[in-house]
Amino acid sequence: MSTKIKGAEYPLSKIFSSDFDYEIPSYQRPYAWTEDEAGELFDDLYDFYIAEDEEEQYFLGSIVLVKEEDKPLSEVIDGQQRLTTLTILLAAITSKLTGESKNDFKNYIIEPGRISQGLASKPRVHIRKRDNDFFKKYIQGLDFNGLFALDADIQDTEAKMNIIKNAKLLMGRINDKFATEDDIISFGVYLVQRCFLVAVSTPTRQAAFRIFSVMNSRGMSLLATDIIKADIIGSIRESWHDKYNNKWEEMEVELGRSGFNDLFGHIRMVIAKTKAKKALQDEFYSIVFPNTNGKDISENDAVNFIDNTLEPYSEAYRVIKNCDYVSSSGSDRVNDILHWLNRIDNSDWVPVAMHYYVKHHDDSVIMDKFLRRLERIAAYMRATSYDVTHRIERYAKILADIDTCAGADLGTAIELTDEEKSKFISELNSNMYTMTAKKRNYLILRLDSFVSNHAATYDTKIFTIEHVLPQTVSEGSKWEMWWPNEDERKEWVHKIGNLLPLAKRTNSEAQNYDFDKKKDKYFRGKSGVTAYALTTQVLSESEWKPETVKRRQSELIDVYKKNWDLK
Repeated sequence: MSTKIKGAEYPLSKIFSSDFDYEIPSYQRPYAWTEDEAGELFDDLYDFYIAEDEEEQYFLGSIVLVKEEDKPLSEVIDGQQRLTTLTILLAAITSKLTGESKNDFKNYIIEPGRISQGLASKPRVHIRKRDNDFFKKYIQGLDFNGLFALDADIQDTEAKMNIIKNAKLLMGRINDKFATEDDIISFGVYLVQRCFLVAVSTPTRQAAFRIFSVMNSRGMSLLATDIIKADIIGSIRESWHDKYNNKWEEMEVELGRSGFNDLFGHIRMVIAKTKAKKALQDEFYSIVFPNTNGKDISENDAVNFIDNTLEPYSEAYRVIKNCDYVSSSGSDRVNDILHWLNRIDNSDWVPVAMHYYVKHHDDSVIMDKFLRRLERIAAYMRATSYDVTHRIERYAKILADIDTCAGADLGTAIELTDEEKSKFISELNSNMYTMTAKKRNYLILRLDSFVSNHAATYDTKIFTIEHVLPQTVSEGSKWEMWWPNEDERKEWVHKIGNLLPLAKRTNSEAQNYDFDKKKDKYFRGKSGVTAYALTTQVLSESEWKPETVKRRQSELIDVYKKNWDLK
C-alpha cells in the first residue's frame, strides 16, 4: 500500500495560515541561520521586489512536512530555517505597522483563533522546545525593544543568539530600505502574495524522511547546465556534434556535475558583474549571448563560447579549486594562497580569481601578488560581516579593474582603504571567540600560519579553540589570584591573545586546570609538542597574568598587520 504524498506551491499568505500548524521536532538541529543567510534572504527578496515585474513570482524553495491531509499539524522535516527566518521578517514588518495593518499582518505570525471553528489562538510556528518560549515572547510577541536590549553573545543557546542577531539585521534592513509605513506595507504585500514555497507533505515520518533524502541527492536531477548544453550543442552543425559534445563532457567529468554547474554561475558573474536575480538558466542566455533572441544561439556564438570561454574558465576553475597552479617558479606560493582562499566560507571570490587566472596565469609573480590581495579583501569582508550583496558589488568592481588594468597594475578596488584597514584591525582586536565558528576558525588558523611563517599544514577534522584564562574562574584558584578583577577577565577572556587552537576534542574538565597543568596535560600533544605555532608560544610562558595577555594581544595584532599589510 503506497503512502500518499502531496506537493503544492503556496504563497506565503497560505503558508502562514490556519492550514498549517508548524512544529519543529526536538531531534532537529537548533535554529542555525546566521546574519549571512538572513541577510542574503532579505537582499534576494528586496532585489526581486524592486525589479518591478508584477507578473513574476519569487520561489523560496521547498519544505517537507509530516502532515495528514485536511489537518493543520505539520511536523517540519526540512525547512525550519526558512520558516523561522520568515517569521522573524514578518514579525519585524508587523512591529513597524499601526492600526488595522498591524492586526492584519500579525495574523501571519499568530493564529488569531475562531471559536466557531474550534481554532485556538496560538503561534503558527513552534520551534524546538528549549528555545520556543524565547521565540514566542520576543518574536511572535513583537517585543523587539526587549529583544534588542539582550546581549546576543551571552545567551545559553546558539539559536537564541542567532534569533537576536538576525532580528537586528532584518529590522535594520527594513529601516534602511523603507521610508514610510506605506512602503513597508507594500513590501509586506509583495512578500505574502508573490513569494512562494512548495510544501511537500506525507502522513508518515518514514515517508517524509525518504522524500527529504531524494530531494537532497546530488547529481540525480536535471541541472541548469544540462538544459544549456542541449541549446548550445543543438546550435552546432551535426557533423561537429561529437567533437564539441566530447569537449563538454570531458570538462564536466573533470569538475564533477556540481562543480561544472557552479562554473556556469561564476562565468555569468565574470560577464555580468552583478548579483544573480533569477535562476541560472533564466539569466544565462541574455548575459552570455546578449545578441541572441532568447535561446536562439548561432553556431558561431556556440562554438566561440565553448572554445574561448568555457574551456579556459573550466581550466581556471579546476586549478583554483584544486590548488593546482603550475609554473616554472613560484607555484608553491600561489597554491598556498589558493588553499587559504578555499577556506573562506563563501565562493563569491572565485569568479575574480578565475578571471585573473585566464588573463595572467603565465606570470606567477603577479598571480601571487593579486591572489594575496584577493585573500586579504576576502578575509576583511568575512571578518567585518559583509553581506553577500555588498561582497558581490566589491568583487564586481575588481572584475572591472581586471578588464581595464594592464600588467602588474591591480587596480584600486582590490586594495583596502585606510578606513577599511582600521575597521579590520578593530574587528581582529574584538572578542574573536564570540564570532561565528567559521569566521573565528579562519582568522585563528590564518594567524597560526603567519606565526609559523607559512610552514604549517592543517588537518582540521578535529579542531577546537580553547581559552587559556578560563571563562569561569574558581574561587580561591591561582586564576583568581592572577586575575582578581572580574571586569578585566570579561574584557580579555575572548580575545585572540587568550585563545589557542588545539587538535583535540574539547575537555570540559580542562577549564578548571591551573596554568601549568593545562600546558602539560592539555595544550601539549601526546608526543609533548603541539601542531600549532600559537600554542607552542604559550608553552614557553611561565604565568598567565593580565599583562601577559595584553602583551600577547598586541604582538599578535602586529602579526596580522604585517602579513595582511594593514599598517
